Amino acid sequence: MDSLPIGDYALLSDCRSAALVSRDGSVDWLCCPRFDAPSVFCRLLDPAGGRFAIRPAGSFQASRRYVDQTMVLETTFTTAGGTAVLTDALPVGRAERGHNLGARSPGMLIRRLACSGGEIEAEVSYAPRPEYGLIHPILVPVPGGLAARGGADRLLLSTPVTLDVRGDTATARIRLAAGQAAVFALGHGQMAGPPLAPWTADEITARLDDTVEAWRSWSAIHQNYEGPWRELVHHSGRVLQALTFEPTGAIVAAPTTSLPEAIGGERNWDYRYTWVRDASLTMEALWVAACPDEANKFFAFLADAAASQPRRVMDLQIMFGIGGERDLSERELPHLAGWRGSRPVRVGNGAWRQRQLDVYGELLGAAQRLVDQLGELDPVTQRFLTAAADAAASRWREKDQGIWEIRGEPRDFLYSKLMCWVAMDRAIALAGQLGAEDRVADWATARDDIRTAIVERGWNERVGAFTQAFGSEDLDASNLMLAITGFLPADDPRMKATIDATAQRLTDRRGLVYRYLANDGLAGDEGTFLLCTFWLAQAQALAGDVDAATATFERAITAINDVGLLAEEVDPRGGEMIGNFPQAFSHIGLINAAWAITQAQRRTGRP
Repeated sequence: MDSLPIGDYALLSDCRSAALVSRDGSVDWLCCPRFDAPSVFCRLLDPAGGRFAIRPAGSFQASRRYVDQTMVLETTFTTAGGTAVLTDALPVGRAERGHNLGARSPGMLIRRLACSGGEIEAEVSYAPRPEYGLIHPILVPVPGGLAARGGADRLLLSTPVTLDVRGDTATARIRLAAGQAAVFALGHGQMAGPPLAPWTADEITARLDDTVEAWRSWSAIHQNYEGPWRELVHHSGRVLQALTFEPTGAIVAAPTTSLPEAIGGERNWDYRYTWVRDASLTMEALWVAACPDEANKFFAFLADAAASQPRRVMDLQIMFGIGGERDLSERELPHLAGWRGSRPVRVGNGAWRQRQLDVYGELLGAAQRLVDQLGELDPVTQRFLTAAADAAASRWREKDQGIWEIRGEPRDFLYSKLMCWVAMDRAIALAGQLGAEDRVADWATARDDIRTAIVERGWNERVGAFTQAFGSEDLDASNLMLAITGFLPADDPRMKATIDATAQRLTDRRGLVYRYLANDGLAGDEGTFLLCTFWLAQAQALAGDVDAATATFERAITAINDVGLLAEEVDPRGGEMIGNFPQAFSHIGLINAAWAITQAQRRTGRP
């Protein structure tokens, strides 16, 4: 069976782990107890990878939505004989509200199928395949449900429904009349842990209702944005919260691995980690769509994860595990076929060893954005940020792999130089809080030197724009950040020319933006990049071109699926979403672009 479109999936989260549910009611991806843990179901990456499906028998139509202000999913099935609603959630802790969302999540998947009219017959298929499909567990009926044993994992499916076990798969056929419901709760544990206890039907229903209230309580105190695309911005804020690992505040780039950047290609990476490069953009998005508390926690995670590195005269690592881990060694899973044959399937990410000088600017930009909320910095954080600024000042002339983690020879990427300039600029603004007034003169000299280098060597007269690297003739969408970071006013002639060149020469026929079109050392092409399209809209808004910014934004959001989720990229041929899903960067870009357009409308007095 061919893989479903990526856009057919919806996200479930308990702020610790994630599941993806298809439009027809199949949980095809679930990792427990963390986003980066081995999967329990991975049909997303291989037809034999395991799933948990609940769907009507025979033909049906399906529609779905998130329950208002939550990440609890409702799928409505309509058949010739009746209608039923399937409600899915990863429950958070009992009675958790507001900022505590996810603090005591039990590591469960809850599903309830309720007949709302007529009669409906439904099929249930439960095929757990832990450790990315390597384990086909033994299924054993127990009081209150069905246990799965094998490997390091323990699974217990609580349900009053009688399941027929045949080998490593359990099935059932259930008939429901209006007002009747069938409930399921899948718990996960470890061989060495305490036994799993079954949940009753009443407990399952109560916890599902409580999780709805928990998400609504979070939304009520976090989401105050008013402006164009209000519901999209609020929903994107909830998506960022759903991608947050509550114990540390880390935000995963995406909850999946190896969904490809080109169908059938090798650009398949594990995104279940936190990138420093996302920091300043994430701070801005959390500020607009959530609240400073989440931004503070994310910054604290980054500072703690990286604190010792500048002191040891090491390059600042570009990414970390969600618990602060540094070793993210990459390996392949050759037993998995990959989404639509896109191989290899990878876990871990070898980019953790790359050198990217932009991380200093992103980290100091995040700190500067939060300066009013951070309060008095502790001595360790002061020394860490000062050392990061000093590292940027001393290393900005060196080559690196750039923001896009190009797996070729290091180069003088313009974006890396720009973010070293940002590091100097923000460090100077923070000098008082850092107790580093004595460093300001040196930082100011470095800032001026970087500016001169970018203006003189980054601008290409023949191309009529700033280009990807010094001496290059290739456009790169990351150069839009020259305006977004405040390096140049967006209406500066050189900046305006770069914005226009990006819109005219770095887009597909739909007007969506590529990261770049240059050779990057990997086989095959990739799709258009949604974050870069939102960057273009943001830069156009900063330049005062509200109509162009609005049009660009509207083109980008045509990619959104029926439940408001965005992947990383869009296939330029077929127009479907590709890449890991849902992608934090895409939702961050949406939020920041919407805010920039709102601000531009206010500046120009437009409604």
